[in-house]
Amino acid sequence: MLFYQLQGEPERFLNFIGLLYESIVIFIAIIILMLIYLKYKEKGHELTLYLFLIFIFYVLGVFFSWAAKLAVVLRLDLQVEEFSVVGWFFYRILSFRISEFMICIAIFLSYVLKVKLFHEGFYNQSHKIVVIIFGSFTSVYVLIFYMFQDTSLAVLLDTIAFLLTCIFMGMIYIPFFYRSMEAYNSVKEPQYKRAFLSLAIMSVCYILIFFNFFLDRLCILLFDIIGFTPFYFLAWALALVAIVGAYYGYIRPKAEE
Repeated sequence: MLFYQLQGEPERFLNFIGLLYESIVIFIAIIILMLIYLKYKEKGHELTLYLFLIFIFYVLGVFFSWAAKLAVVLRLDLQVEEFSVVGWFFYRILSFRISEFMICIAIFLSYVLKVKLFHEGFYNQSHKIVVIIFGSFTSVYVLIFYMFQDTSLAVLLDTIAFLLTCIFMGMIYIPFFYRSMEAYNSVKEPQYKRAFLSLAIMSVCYILIFFNFFLDRLCILLFDIIGFTPFYFLAWALALVAIVGAYYGYIRPKAEE
């Protein structure tokens, strides 16, 4: 199944496929990150810096997911004591929890970006409190509410973690999408329309990332399968679409102004 004593060859093979797939995702994402950093160094736009930081945490999320699959392929799970300091981090990497924590940081940075981009830095205090409380709860849940055992309850706890992260994403990226489309419809210049459209697409892609991961875990829970459904592969593909789209639609044109 999903997790820890993954000694069977089918499990190792699927994790190896996932390892190769995520290696490609990370390679492309790092190239885009380098291009974004160069654009930021060239023009020094604050919003470009925020996008750069957001993308870094998303790439870290992919990296820890990649590290989990590498651990399974190398059978490192058979060599790490569960109830040790190293085991605390290792098994949370293995079950995607550290990846989810990195994504939670990226979501909060996206909230800050939204406020700076569309609200001139002025926060709606009630929404800010809700974001902080729910974001903190989600972050604590993904790190604490966890079981080592390979049981239905462990899968259920993981499924809830994905659902909470997906809801947190929706709280930020649905308003982000709405504001981006509102700006897209209000401007006439093609470069600005393209920029806001790329941010709208980025928002939709980010929401769908963890919705797809949630569906992947739900399939594992309901059908007692290993995982690696089409939803898993679609999730990280959407992450690439978001990063590449934001770079070519917003960051590169903005840096050339």
